[in-house]
Amino acid sequence: MTEGAANLSAGLPGATASNDATPSWPIRAVLFDLDGTLVDTAPDLGAALNVLRRRAGLAELPIERIRPWVSHGGRGLIRGGFGLQDNAPEVQPLLDALLSEYAAAICVHTRLFPGMDAVLDQLEARQLAWGIVTNKITRFATPLLDQLGLTRRAGCVVCGDTLPVGKPDPAPVRLACERLGIAPAACVLVGDDRRDIEAARAAGAWSLAVTYGYGVETDPPASWAAHSLLHTPTDLLHWLDRAP
Repeated sequence: MTEGAANLSAGLPGATASNDATPSWPIRAVLFDLDGTLVDTAPDLGAALNVLRRRAGLAELPIERIRPWVSHGGRGLIRGGFGLQDNAPEVQPLLDALLSEYAAAICVHTRLFPGMDAVLDQLEARQLAWGIVTNKITRFATPLLDQLGLTRRAGCVVCGDTLPVGKPDPAPVRLACERLGIAPAACVLVGDDRRDIEAARAAGAWSLAVTYGYGVETDPPASWAAHSLLHTPTDLLHWLDRAP
């Protein structure tokens, strides 16, 4: 680990350091989680899973059945799609096949969530920096963002393998803030998973939990101790207008 990474998260691995600062106002930057927050990737991940199910002689599953599994990553998709335990010997070869299928068709049906493009336009019009902090590894995040035209727009992109740790560790949030040149206390992280909120709060940033993301039925966002809830992407703009 580099000295910089060590400074970002002391005591790795798995550190959850206390807040560096109390969140302050005004907000100068917005950080987004990727899958389930900024972008709806479930259709393409679901399509990859259904390819494997067809090969196994199983019926395709509807996307709404698959959607809650997306927040648990590839292994979660395999567990749900094939009813396997995580330590089953079939999991790894199925996971490898799933990722191969997904990489080959990573942005066929994936889109920004409805209203999100207008939100990004508004952030840029207000001269607010924005970036992405995702646990998705670079191999998948970079081509996806390229095809969506977001790479050139985002002020920074921190992926799941950028540092030795991902969210809920605060290090990725701190690195994103460092790359934007803005203190965590003046940033807000928007996410659809408890890990996003834990990472933001540990970094000393504002945190907003979305209710339209993946897996929220099994882990209600209201229990994550976020600073506020967003029911639609445009709610972010309303929050920026009225907070604190």
